[in-house]
Parts: sequence; structure tokens; C-alpha cells
Amino acid sequence: MTILVLADHDLGALSPATARVVAAASVLGEIDVLVLGEGIDQVAADAAKLSGVARVLVAQHPGLVGQTAETFVPVLAKLAPDYAHIIASAGALGRDIVPRLAARLDIQPITDVIAIHGPNRFDRPIYAGNAIQTVSSAQPRQILTIRASAFRAAGQGGSAQIIPLDYDPVNAIATIVAAHRTENNTPDLATAQIVVGGGVSVGSAEGFKLVGQLAAIIGAGVGATRAAVDAGYAPNDWQIGQTGKIIAPDLYIAVGISGALQHLAGIQGAKKIIAINTDPEAPLVKLADIVLIGDLFETIPALIAQLEHLGVKP
Repeated sequence: MTILVLADHDLGALSPATARVVAAASVLGEIDVLVLGEGIDQVAADAAKLSGVARVLVAQHPGLVGQTAETFVPVLAKLAPDYAHIIASAGALGRDIVPRLAARLDIQPITDVIAIHGPNRFDRPIYAGNAIQTVSSAQPRQILTIRASAFRAAGQGGSAQIIPLDYDPVNAIATIVAAHRTENNTPDLATAQIVVGGGVSVGSAEGFKLVGQLAAIIGAGVGATRAAVDAGYAPNDWQIGQTGKIIAPDLYIAVGISGALQHLAGIQGAKKIIAINTDPEAPLVKLADIVLIGDLFETIPALIAQLEHLGVKP
């Protein structure tokens, strides 16, 4: 049984999420990775090194720049008859492409998978993560999105064959006019092992810099609540929660976050939680493994100073 995994990549680099999707899919059988775009030779080479990957299929064309469903789906639909499973990460790329591909193939997709029990049996969260649904599918082909944060990454050391594909250009109706991104050197939220999140209690974008300073010194990703994003304290791609990114770090440090249900739905996979808050009755404080009750504008600088004293450096 062969599985096709759609690779996530950005700025010429393979996304860490792809290694996690490959690891998740490895229980199903032999894996082919599909890389689409332009100038993606390094992406393909990195995909070929992932353990469990048999082949890397590569289509390069200017029309594939922008990674839109309109251009990607025809390629996937053409390859679909050769695969029992077609899998993408449950990130922006997968959420855009998988529904359109499923409609084209007349197949019900199974989204946000967090566990694979067999070729036709999967777990996925429902009700904002408050319940886990086990889905058994009798469809002849499975189309899945995988929550990358629920799985460890595949190892290195593979030597998959890289195979170029022909691409028939699509007369796309939509075109990418511009891409606006947040420039930072922090780890990707979806795969970061440590995340520091800030809430609206930081009071301003200037105050949010404290969260970034703490994250930088411990090598953590930076996240924010929806309220903090809506207030303009943090960019949209830092949002954690039901309507943002789902994370599963080894450690989550919540700074000034009360713990709305939508935010809690995004951090349920965290192994350990440290809450820094002035309110001992806040929902996230009650959920946390370690709690620091105090003003974040006093606690965070003191914590940073102590880390520096211990020799911890960014």
C-alpha cells in the first residue's frame, strides 16, 4: 500500500511539519512525497533524506508558485489513482487543498487526524478538543489532514529517489499579488518544543516584547491569544487556539493568559504548562503544572535576569 504525502515548504526550505506527517503516515506503508513549486531542489533533497520515504516526486513551474489549491489539486487528482492514501498537514496548505481535492474526487476527507489505528481507522478531536472521535472509513481511498503537532518527526538518513514530473499549466482565476510575512527567527509554532504565549494583559505591542525576550533566551516559539492579536499586540500568525494554530510543545509558558476555551483548545497537547498570572482563579492557572502568581512586568524581567545569571543565552 502506497501513501502520497504533500510536502509543506516555505522560502526554499522544507517545513518541519512534513517530517511529522511522514512519521505519522509511516504506519500505513510505503511513502511517496510530492513537492510542488519552483526553485525547490533543496526542498526535494531534504524530503529525500526523511526516513520512510521511498520516492520524492517533484514538479517545478512558475505557475505553482504561491501554493494555491487551484494549481495544486489537478496534480494531486492526476496522481490519486496510484495511491490508497493522500495526506497533507492540517496547516494552511492542507486546509486549502484537501477540501477541494476531496470534492473533485467525490471522497469525504478526514481532517485533523491525531492518531492512526489502521488504514481505515483514525482519531480526530471534536467539540474544540473536548472529545476524541474515532472514525472508521470504508471509502476506497482516504484523503487526510494530519495534525503535525501530535506526532514526533521522522528521522534523517533516508536516500529516496527523486523523480521529476511533467506539469500541465492551469489557467488560474486567482493569482498571488503579494505575500506579507512576519520576520522573526523563532521556531515554528506548530512544531516548537517550547512555546511562550502572551495574552492581552501585556497591554501593548511594546509590552509584548517581554514575551519575545523570554522566548529568545530559551529558544522558544512565540504565541499569542486571539485577544492579543485582535488588539494589535502580536501578528496573526502567532495566534494559538481553535481559530489559530494548534500546538503540542514539551513546555508551554503562558504569560498573562486567563485561559478562554478557544485558547485551551489550541494547547491541549502541551506536556507541561507554566502559568504566570495575577489571578489565582484563572482557568489556565488551575490547569497549569507550575504557577507563578505576580505582575508579569516584574516576574518576566526577574526570570530573564535569573536565566542570564545562570548562563542561559539565546
